[in-house]
This record gives sequence, structure tokens and C-alpha cells, in this order.
Amino acid sequence: MKLLFLNRQVVRELLPMRACMDALADAFRAYSSGKSVQPLRTMMKVPATDDILASMPGYDGASQSLAVKLITVFHDAAEAGFDSHQGLLVLFSAEHGNPLAIMDAIEITAIRTAAASGVATEALANKDATTLAILGAGVQARSHFHAMTEARDIKSVRIWNRSRDRAEALTEELSAKNSADVTVADTAEAAVSGADLICTVTAASEPILKGAWLQPGVHLSAVGSSTPSKRELDSEAIVRSKLFVDSRESVLSEAGDFLIPKSEGAVGDDHMIGEIGELLSGKVEGRQNKEEITLFKSLGMAVEDVAAAHLIYERAKAGNRGVWIEM
Repeated sequence: MKLLFLNRQVVRELLPMRACMDALADAFRAYSSGKSVQPLRTMMKVPATDDILASMPGYDGASQSLAVKLITVFHDAAEAGFDSHQGLLVLFSAEHGNPLAIMDAIEITAIRTAAASGVATEALANKDATTLAILGAGVQARSHFHAMTEARDIKSVRIWNRSRDRAEALTEELSAKNSADVTVADTAEAAVSGADLICTVTAASEPILKGAWLQPGVHLSAVGSSTPSKRELDSEAIVRSKLFVDSRESVLSEAGDFLIPKSEGAVGDDHMIGEIGELLSGKVEGRQNKEEITLFKSLGMAVEDVAAAHLIYERAKAGNRGVWIEM
């Protein structure tokens, strides 16, 4: 038996943002139509730390593919020169169950997470949105910049990060790659003031974005927090927004951004308008007017990884990329 091994560089080259967004749109529709299988991720804490080892299996009904992602989240990894998120993805044949490929999961996670936000932005943001605020300056900040510029014609970008040095470095990098005017904001409030699109992509435990700062018509992508006790948005931001999610089940189990205001009595489960897959399939309605504030809460789904892995594998075979390994 032979397996195809695909490293990080090859994964990056074979998974362009636009193609990933299109694949994820199909995966969202399939998931919300009941054609996919995705148990909640299993997360194990490493003793005496807040670090995590997680397993994310899934079957994507759109591509009819089967895979599992194994990923670690080590919050202090950057000090040793590693990414905070690391891991591998194994793609299996859904027909015979045999493993087909092993590929880097860091790049898949970076691209597909932002691609999901890109799909939601295309479906929910005002068509004339041109101003983007990014809260955070890590891997997802960079990836979300590319997703947002794919989804809308972005003219100006403001980046805020607790570490201004990282925000300045990212600003310099992005300015060299795009014609948009990219600047550093002194505060989170200054970054989001007047913004048409806002992406929160931090590791914050407490809110960094207040609902009082949001202008009518803005679209939010809340990505950073994925545990019940942590959130990036305050309760007012949730209350003021029309909430769309990737997965109801995941949000009701893991999303502190929603669960904390729910525990306060500020919102109920019916505050979730629907899943993005339902929106794309026409089962729920999206933005009704230019003044509404819309919010996509992303937890990240295994079927996103499966759809991305299927696309990468097919492109790798067609282009004779990667290394075949005899098992």
C-alpha cells in the first residue's frame, strides 16, 4: 500500500483561497442537509498546562471523503519557534477505508478557517463593504486578510494587536502584497470605528470587541475563541447581531461568545438565525437591509478539513505533487 505525503509548502500551493472557499460552500450545504457526519471534536488537556491535543474526524457528503485531523494547540509554542496550532491530517478512502494521504494540517487549518469566514462574508456582508478591521496579528489575521480581499473589494485595512510590534510587522508584510491601504490601529476601538467588516482572530479570554463600538451594517467574523469559558465579543455585540454559525451543535457546546451571554439571559438559542449551510441552501434568510449587523461565529468543523484535504489530494494527483511512501 502506498500513501501520498504532502508537506506544508505543497499544501499551501494546492489550496488557493478561492478554490477552498468554493469547496467549503459545498461542504456547508452538505453538512446542514444531513449528508455529512461530524462528531464533536475530542479535546484532551496536557497535564499541568492549558495545552490541548484534539482529534477531529469527519465525512464530507459533498466530496464523499473521509478524514481525521490530529492537532495540538500549545499556547507558548511561539517562544520555541513553533506555531501554536500543529498537526497532521490523514485522508482515507470512503469506499474501502484504506488510508490515501498524510498531509500537513497547519496550512489546511490556516486556510480553511479563513475560507469559512470568506464564504460567510460573501453571503452576509453588504456588497459595497470596503473597510476591514482585523483584531489580532497572528496566522489567522494574515489568512483572513486574504479571505476578506477575495470576498469583497477591500480598500483599507486597520490591524490591532496587543503587541504593536506584531501588528506593525504584519502591516508591512500585507502592504507589500496588496494595493489596499493597511495601517496599525492604536486601540481595538479605533480599528473597528467605521469598519464595514471586522474579523476577531485572537487568543483572548475576555472580550476585546464591544457591541457599543459597532456601526450599523457591519459584518463580523468571530473566530478566535472556541471554548465555553472564553470569548472575544461582549454580550452587547451578540445581542445587536443577527447570528449565523457553522454548526449549531458546536456553538451550543463550545462557543463562549454565545454561551456566556446565554447564561446571563441576554439571548436564547433562537438568537441563532441558522447555519451558513442553511443560508446557502435558501433554508434561512440572511441580511435583510444595509443597516443590520450580521455575525458569523466560527468554531471550525472537521468537514471543512475533509473538503480541503479532498481538493488537495485530487490536485496533487493531477499535478504529480508530493511524495509516495510505501507502507
